[in-house]
Amino acid sequence: MNPPPALAGALSAALGYPVASAPGPAVHGGSINRCWCWPTAQGPVFVKLAAADTPADFNAERHGLELLARSGAVRVPRPLAVAACATGSFLVLEWMDLRDPAPVDEARFGEAVADLHRCRESSYGLEQDNLIGATVQPNGWLDDWVDFFRERRLQHQLGLAAGLGHGGRLQARGERLVEVMHVFFSSYRPTPSLLHGDLWSGNRAVDAAGVPVLFDPACYFGDREADLAMTHLFGGFGPRFYAAYVAAWPLDAAAGTRRDLYNLYHVLNHLNLFGGKYRAQAEAMIDRLLAAAGH
Repeated sequence: MNPPPALAGALSAALGYPVASAPGPAVHGGSINRCWCWPTAQGPVFVKLAAADTPADFNAERHGLELLARSGAVRVPRPLAVAACATGSFLVLEWMDLRDPAPVDEARFGEAVADLHRCRESSYGLEQDNLIGATVQPNGWLDDWVDFFRERRLQHQLGLAAGLGHGGRLQARGERLVEVMHVFFSSYRPTPSLLHGDLWSGNRAVDAAGVPVLFDPACYFGDREADLAMTHLFGGFGPRFYAAYVAAWPLDAAAGTRRDLYNLYHVLNHLNLFGGKYRAQAEAMIDRLLAAAGH
């Protein structure tokens, strides 16, 4: 699909230098926004456009990229501009020539993510809300991680699901889970670590030198296990990644017992965004978690 005619002028105004009247071919940028590699007087840039009727907070995405960059742990595409045209808001990023990580890159990625997680805060959350996909992700600061994950993550998604007509057993079992989820933290209080927040294989790459690159963040400070759990949800991370991460920063012995809990948040989000099979998957995860909790 071609970009709106007004976009080229808006891009030039936002960047402060001339851009081509039309972009190169569309490039992959997820399932929500339209994206292009756009020629400019200073080289190509990556342009992400959200439709006017689509929830988008590119200022929050820019803030997340800046947080990741300040960590010094990973490379990110540098934000160049956030602005709007008549048909929607847009984000302009540094263009980077990227490739999928090869097995030889996985160890470097594991070390980089461990370094990212060493960036810490005193509380859980973030000073502003952002998006997880097209869903608002509330991030208000809390001092207790169990309260944060219960209220800002699971109850938030369950409430959205109820509003979309996903009631019955999903809600009854889900509410029971949030009542008893403290049992998974009886001897574990995680450090508030800087998280990417949407760490699946589609949001990472390496540059020409093999340096790990992350993008499309949904950052907040939370349990580092939440980031690692998502790397298992949609696959794509190799065994060398996990070996290098654990060598750099060992995990709690019970980390595996919380993986479904953290991934339930993302499965509920997919249910709310896409429907379909995700309800059955969410219910099965809740059942496993309740059984593990003795309920």
